[in-house]
Amino acid sequence: VHDVTNPPLAARFFAYTSIAGYETLSLSGSNLVPLKDCLNQFPDIPVPDSVKSYNAELAAIMAMLHTAQKLQPSGSLLVSYESRFIDSCREIGFSEDIITGSLRFADQVSKAVLAYARADNYNKTTTYRRFEPSTQPGAWYPTPPAYFAAVEPYFNTVRSFTLDSASQFIPEEPVVFSERKNSAFYSLMEKNYRDSLNEDHQTIAAFWDCNPFAMQDNGHLLIGLKKISPGAHWLGITGIILKDRHTDFVKSMKILTLVSIGLMDEFICCWDEKYRSNRIRPETAIRKYIDADWMPLLQTPPFPEYPSGHSVISAASAIILTHFFGTKNSFTDTVEMRFGLPSRSFVSIDSAAREAGISRFYGGIHFMDAIENGLSQGKKVGAHVLGRFGIK
Repeated sequence: VHDVTNPPLAARFFAYTSIAGYETLSLSGSNLVPLKDCLNQFPDIPVPDSVKSYNAELAAIMAMLHTAQKLQPSGSLLVSYESRFIDSCREIGFSEDIITGSLRFADQVSKAVLAYARADNYNKTTTYRRFEPSTQPGAWYPTPPAYFAAVEPYFNTVRSFTLDSASQFIPEEPVVFSERKNSAFYSLMEKNYRDSLNEDHQTIAAFWDCNPFAMQDNGHLLIGLKKISPGAHWLGITGIILKDRHTDFVKSMKILTLVSIGLMDEFICCWDEKYRSNRIRPETAIRKYIDADWMPLLQTPPFPEYPSGHSVISAASAIILTHFFGTKNSFTDTVEMRFGLPSRSFVSIDSAAREAGISRFYGGIHFMDAIENGLSQGKKVGAHVLGRFGIK
């Protein structure tokens, strides 16, 4: 939130940070499957010979903090948090030997994970040719109020964690664009345009907005509204469920890591399709072909429409979480309360994912086929991530 990080990049931060904690526990003798057996090109990280005394859980937390400090632009803000955290460990009885050993262990794992991150090709994407919006009918074009440039057009070139390729789970082809009033695409536009939003629909759209690019137009000035990303929302849900179920540290680390890895690979698959189909957003299409004054309830994010990213990552996260917690698992989502929105309760994890998907239709930023096929793509990616960890 502090860095206004875009959704795919945020997922990358979350994944490598979680991986550092997971791998620390794996090397410490827990029953976690080694990541070199699960992830593409993951290095063989040796157990530090020089470390004799340490606490595995403390080392895992430190490895996560050290990784996040280096990955994120605002990572330096975590330094003071780390200092306070270590002081709290001293207060409850951790010896200096244990703290020092844990920090050394964490440092070795974090350095290896950061080297793994540097080799994933992400840094190269900033050197590629700037994405130029197409002027062809039906192609995506930047939307008001800020008319941001396309976000992460080359994210499909980043090394994934579990995929054979970015196009491994290509969704069904989107409805073909057409200006004809009797076409399937025009029907999609009509559905968005004529949707009558009741109060509950508006609440749902706002709750799942998760748009870090939202801007408030004050006439002569655009003001950025700080919001979490969709991936952050699902990691927040994961944390709520883990806490409610009193899940132990090792299992919590495993589940958080699988969800984080899933987020990264889901965005790679989704973004691969977004810039292949490069489909126009409802806001652009409806204002051009139906009503020049129409506005969606939510601000349109700055990237192509198909498929719905929130649908993809919600479905995949739900598949992973449902494996561990079952299909009849009610919970209350309080993630957005700190941003001024009330909590929402769900009878199951899957029902939350489906609501996240339909929220994009209520918000006016996605056509219905992008939601339905996005949910389908996400389920396949989530199941695949579980499979790479030997979970069927």
